[in-house]
Amino acid sequence: MTDTIHHQIVFVGGGTAGITVAARLTRGWFRQHDVAVIEPSDKHYYQPLWTLVGGGLARKEATERPEASVIPRKVTWIRDAVAEFLPDQNAVRTRDGRTVTYDWLVVAAGLQIHWDKIPGLKESLGHGGVCSNYSYETVDSTWEAIRSFRGGNAVFTNPSGAVKCGGAPQKIMYLADDWFRRAGVRGQSQVIFASALPSLFAIEPYRTTLEGVAARRQIDCRFRHELVEIRSESKEAVFQQLDTGERVTIPYDLLHVTPPMGPPALIASSPLADAHGWVDVDKATLRHVRFPNVFALGDCSSLPTSKTGAAIRKQAPVLVQNLLAAIHNQPLTAVYDGYTSCPVVTGIGRLVLAEFDYQKQPHETFPFDQSRERWSMWLLKRYLLPILYWHGMLKGRA
Repeated sequence: MTDTIHHQIVFVGGGTAGITVAARLTRGWFRQHDVAVIEPSDKHYYQPLWTLVGGGLARKEATERPEASVIPRKVTWIRDAVAEFLPDQNAVRTRDGRTVTYDWLVVAAGLQIHWDKIPGLKESLGHGGVCSNYSYETVDSTWEAIRSFRGGNAVFTNPSGAVKCGGAPQKIMYLADDWFRRAGVRGQSQVIFASALPSLFAIEPYRTTLEGVAARRQIDCRFRHELVEIRSESKEAVFQQLDTGERVTIPYDLLHVTPPMGPPALIASSPLADAHGWVDVDKATLRHVRFPNVFALGDCSSLPTSKTGAAIRKQAPVLVQNLLAAIHNQPLTAVYDGYTSCPVVTGIGRLVLAEFDYQKQPHETFPFDQSRERWSMWLLKRYLLPILYWHGMLKGRA
């Protein structure tokens, strides 16, 4: 296939970010834009619920829907993958050989999980207690490992660099700790959080609360420890201590791995990338710093905030307003302040709703202290946020 097609606005990526913005751009009779979404997958996932799936509190099937069901009615779905960005030609080239030209481009391609960057991970995943919540195919392995655990070392990792929802690596640990206690095996267990980061959370007062949770649960926090190898035969996890450079080996009976993540290779090697491989956009307007007819949002962007669906919910209206202004040759006045949210599950029925901005200051929604563990915020995550996602964000309503 070598044909060339044109659309006024082309989206690269039909995940949370792409569908949310495309829905906003085409919702209502007055929105007559010619919009296309390039997305190869036939499935769409609500990934924030995978923590609860891994913790045995939700079914993974509830997180999956056909991609066709979330594509907005007025949007053309190009079921293909982008193989090359050609911003100087206002075009992208697809895997199937098509050239798609555009007046405006919105890049919403997510991030890439690097399963192969840790020797021993791919071949051990799902076996011998090694598990991960970070894909639909592997999330069941986490619950299997937790419910089969009979004591010993339960190790939970957190890599350096960007990850989907910065609090997620520790959420599953708190759920596992609750199950260990219910099963009567916590007394003969050591729960270890081996994180490449220097602390449990970057923002006060949430960090103080989470430090208290870890202390109450007697969790052994080992900071600045980066997982670099898994030796499945001997059930050992090898870490590099980032401050000293030394290698540290920790035996495990359960090992939950948060794999390294980064920008998609396609973006990192393209003219759109910054020095770190992300789409290089202005952090306030979401417009590309070198190509004025290109915008980006979500996980693939260079925006210096946590990579969460909640951040996308606040980025989307800013991008829409500024894109429409640019189309009509008007100033870009909408500003994204870096808002993001991380609902940190601290146990079964308990959650800290962390919300903050670029200045690392709390930016909270509710008129109470959100740094406290609350059952009400657990209900929000478990029941209300999925509804908001499927029927609000992806429909352009929230």
